[in-house]
Amino acid sequence: MRFTDQVAVITAAASGIGRATAEIIAREGGVVVAVDTDAERLESLLDAVADSGGRVAGRVADALDPEQVAEVVEWTAREVGAIDILVNAVGGSTIVNRPAATVEQLTFADWQRLIDFNLNGTFLFCHEVVPVMKRQRHGRIVNLASIAGRGLSLSSSCAYAAAKGGIIAFTKKLATELGPHGITVNAIAPSLTLTERIRPHWNQRPPEDRAAELARTPLRRVAEAVDQARVIAFLASADADFVTGVTIDVTGGV
Repeated sequence: MRFTDQVAVITAAASGIGRATAEIIAREGGVVVAVDTDAERLESLLDAVADSGGRVAGRVADALDPEQVAEVVEWTAREVGAIDILVNAVGGSTIVNRPAATVEQLTFADWQRLIDFNLNGTFLFCHEVVPVMKRQRHGRIVNLASIAGRGLSLSSSCAYAAAKGGIIAFTKKLATELGPHGITVNAIAPSLTLTERIRPHWNQRPPEDRAAELARTPLRRVAEAVDQARVIAFLASADADFVTGVTIDVTGGV
């Protein structure tokens, strides 16, 4: 049991990679504070974790709203007593109509929306959680970047690439700041992952496009959410005590 009695705040926890991570940490003894804007999906997660004997509390909140973020962190520290792990899972490219828009096709409004959606929540939760972790003299922060941030995505825009590149840089800088306080900061950079939000886009792609995606992936399959969650769980665990400032590409070899 890697997470016995450890408290993990996980954003975007009601679905996708966030949910898969919440399920792993709860199954391995952790106390999960699941944060999401989707109350119905959040309730589904709470029921599933409770049915499996795990411990979880849900907080309906917007990770992009400073006041709501502060309230979640204050409530967790007060009512649960600690924050050992923070997983920043808010992000994505499909919040705009043309996720793969080229630079000349991309509107400034969509550029701004992608930058805000993929960077602001991670900053806001780190901003609020870090003082708690400093008082504890320990903590684990795991952020979600993307291979787009490495310039390796063929199906996302330069705005998404810039935002996820920002997550990679933010992670490394924060690791330098927080290392002396016993806090590690790492990230994963997923390739295409078939979450609930992405699977419909994948299914609509022409067969030749899907075949090409598989052909460029040495493991010859597309990731599932649990593939990403397992690496997040590693970085959040004591197994990664001496790992910080690292972004792990979870891509099947792309």
